[in-house]
Amino acid sequence: MSLVVVGSMAFDAIETPFGKSDKIIGGAATYIAWCASNFTPVKQISVVGGDFPQSELDALTNRGVILEGVQVKKEEKTFFWSGKYHLDMNTRDTLETQLNVLENFEPVVPESYQDCEILMLGNLVPGVQSSVIKQMKTRPKLIVMDTMNFWMEIMLDDLLHTISLVDVLLVNDSEARQLSGEYSLVKAAKKIMAMGPKYLIIKKGEHGALLFHENEVFFAPALPLEEVFDPTGAGDTFAGGFVAHLAKTKNLSFENMKSAIILGSAMASFCVEKFGTQRLTEINMDEIKERVQSFVSLVNFDIELV
Repeated sequence: MSLVVVGSMAFDAIETPFGKSDKIIGGAATYIAWCASNFTPVKQISVVGGDFPQSELDALTNRGVILEGVQVKKEEKTFFWSGKYHLDMNTRDTLETQLNVLENFEPVVPESYQDCEILMLGNLVPGVQSSVIKQMKTRPKLIVMDTMNFWMEIMLDDLLHTISLVDVLLVNDSEARQLSGEYSLVKAAKKIMAMGPKYLIIKKGEHGALLFHENEVFFAPALPLEEVFDPTGAGDTFAGGFVAHLAKTKNLSFENMKSAIILGSAMASFCVEKFGTQRLTEINMDEIKERVQSFVSLVNFDIELV
C-alpha cells in the first residue's frame, strides 16, 4: 500500500541525564521515514531551510524515501527545537523553539502522491494536517494522525475538526485525559472515538501502548531497557512502525493493527538507545526481527488453572 508521511524535518538540541547533544537531525517526519523505510517505500511531505544538510536528504533517498513533496526554502532556516529531559525521562522542558520555515508552511501534495492508500499525519498544526487530507483526490483507505497537548491548549476547534476527519488518532495518556476530560483511559477512549476516529492509540511511554476499537482493547508492553539515552522521536518512530506494517501487509484489520503496535513498540525501543535518529540509521532487519521476538517472549505464556 502506498504510504504518504506528513510532518516536520528539523534540528534538535537535547539534554538528558545521560548526556547532551549539539544540533542534530530530528523532526516527526524524519523519525517516521527512517523507521518506515525499513519495510515499505515512503512518500514524504515536509519543509526544510537551506541549512538542512543535503547529505541527510540523500541518505533518506537512498533508503527509498521519495522527497518530491519536501519543500526546500533556501533563504530560510529549518525548524529548531531544544529540550531538557528530567530524571524519569517521561517529562521534559522546552528550552527553545524556532518555527522558521514551519511558521508559514503550506504543504503541496504532488500528483505522484495521489495514489496514497495510507496517510500518516505527523504532529503538526491541525490546519496543516487537514489541508493535506483535503488535497487528496481520493480519500486514503486509512488516515492516521498524531497530535499533542499544545494544540489542545491554543487551537482546540481546529484540532477537533481535523480529528473528525481521521481513522486512527495517536496521543499519550496525559493528552487523552486532557482531550476527553476523563481520568479513566477507557472512558477517555470512548469519548475521543466519538469525535470521529474509529481507532485510538494511547501511548504510555515506558509502560507500553493501548489500542482501542469499538469495545475492544489491546495492550502492548514496552520492552524493559537498561538505559534510555534519548526518548525524543520515540513516539514518531512508533507511528512509523505502525503504519509501515499496515502498508507492507496490506491488511487494515484490528487484528493486524495489534501486530503493527508490537512492531511500532519494537522500533521505538531502538530509537531511545542513542541520540536523535542515529540508532535508526544503523539497525538492520536481523536486529529488528530479534527485537520483535523479544516482545513476543515478553508477553507469551501458558497458564493452567487447577
